[in-house]
Amino acid sequence: MTNLAQTQTVTIIALSLFALIMVCIGVFSSLKTKTVDGFLLGNRSIGPWVSAFAYGTSYFSAVIFVGYAGQFGWNIGLGSIWIGVGNALIGCLLAWILLARRTRTMTHTLNTRTMPEFFASRYNSKAMKIFAAIVIFVFLVPYSAAVYKGLGNMFLAIFPNVTVNTWMLVIAVLTGIYLVLGGYVATAYTDFVQGLVMIVGVFAMVIAMIKTDAVGGFSNFLSNLKSIPDNGDGITGAQITNWYGGTSLKFLCTNIMLTSFGTWGLPQMVQKYYAIKDVRSIKQATIISTVFAMIIGCGAYFVGSLSRLVLNNTLPEGGVDNVIPTTLLTAFGDSNMFTTIILAVLLILLLSASMSTLSSIVLTSSSAISVDLVPEIKKNTKDENQVIITRVLCLIFVALSYVFATMKITIIVNIMSFSWGIVSGAFIGPYLWGIHSKKITKAGAWSGMLAGFLTVAVGTVVFTVTRGSVSAAAKLAPEMGVLAMAVSMLITPAVSAFTKKFDSKFLDGVFLVKEDE
Repeated sequence: MTNLAQTQTVTIIALSLFALIMVCIGVFSSLKTKTVDGFLLGNRSIGPWVSAFAYGTSYFSAVIFVGYAGQFGWNIGLGSIWIGVGNALIGCLLAWILLARRTRTMTHTLNTRTMPEFFASRYNSKAMKIFAAIVIFVFLVPYSAAVYKGLGNMFLAIFPNVTVNTWMLVIAVLTGIYLVLGGYVATAYTDFVQGLVMIVGVFAMVIAMIKTDAVGGFSNFLSNLKSIPDNGDGITGAQITNWYGGTSLKFLCTNIMLTSFGTWGLPQMVQKYYAIKDVRSIKQATIISTVFAMIIGCGAYFVGSLSRLVLNNTLPEGGVDNVIPTTLLTAFGDSNMFTTIILAVLLILLLSASMSTLSSIVLTSSSAISVDLVPEIKKNTKDENQVIITRVLCLIFVALSYVFATMKITIIVNIMSFSWGIVSGAFIGPYLWGIHSKKITKAGAWSGMLAGFLTVAVGTVVFTVTRGSVSAAAKLAPEMGVLAMAVSMLITPAVSAFTKKFDSKFLDGVFLVKEDE
């Protein structure tokens, strides 16, 4: 059997087993999703391990491995590992400590199932719910197309006679099946399985990568990195081995803040707090999600920082987006059965990371329409009808993500660049202050939401005009996203200090702690 045929056979077996497990989970979970609460939140009965893995796998899509780890590992080096550390300590540990208990308690008290619903109940504003739902729909549905990024390159290298679009269709169909069948329950339990695959895959990837001749083992990888010469791009071993980012320190810090604090305002991440079964499970989930993030994040960026050794300091065709796929294929694409199995596991790792994030985003986006917008247009919508609408929308949104990914429409690509910053920037202030402070007013929440949104929206227009293209403005998306979050966090309490407060009776109802909490 040839090397390629062996790799294809092992990969097909692994993919078939993986797909079978995902579909079985979807069928099993369908028994628990007869109501909107069941479909969106698993009846708020998800345990700590599953909740933690659902959070972590939604956090890390294939974009971190293929996009971020490839680009930052190649250009920054070992310093990029701090992004993984920041994601674990700020995006997971601190987020769970500050947000989880209050979010779970308040959404349970208010009986809210989505972030737009939370805003409506917390601030007594249906208009805020509609605005938040529109923001989610416009900026998260196109973003879901980004999760396919890089997977095509890996599949195409192993199956050169099968088109990239075919593999993306396989991902979309498989995700659509278990998501439509089982809703959040299916998503959470498949995330758990996918999370285990990701952990095994990252450990296998790091150990196998270190042992390659090009890297030279744990005792030699650092000295080998230091000896990398300038290949014409101005980056040498001194930059790659600088633990603080070297000349890229400012860029590094910006991306740590965006990708770490950004999760605090993203509805698909916050929803994981709604569904956990009780506050006693939160402490355990906090530790689990932090350890998971540390393993996945640091492992991905560490491998990215070794890519110049494996690729002989030569950027592959396709640029930085092709760094990780080419690195993995170069390192593990020989005739050895062990490395072939590792390559198949890594392919499932990337597939798992993509599907978990895709399902989370699609579920959030579909609920923004079925739960937050439809009832405002058609009053007294029955619960069972909302479940049907949500299932149909999930299927439609998965299809849309596939269409966007295959068409590569310029405006969609640009929306992806701004999505994290504009969504989190709009929501983080009203959400974070809203769960902790009784002093936040409706005017303050609206001001924070609009200020965060407009910081990115207006900034994009200004930079597009002054720099001549949207793609040029997209390069500043991380800075605008961080600024938007800061503006939202500052404006919300500032305006609240000078505007009409809610009466004490209303606030007592909002901040009520039920006995089972």
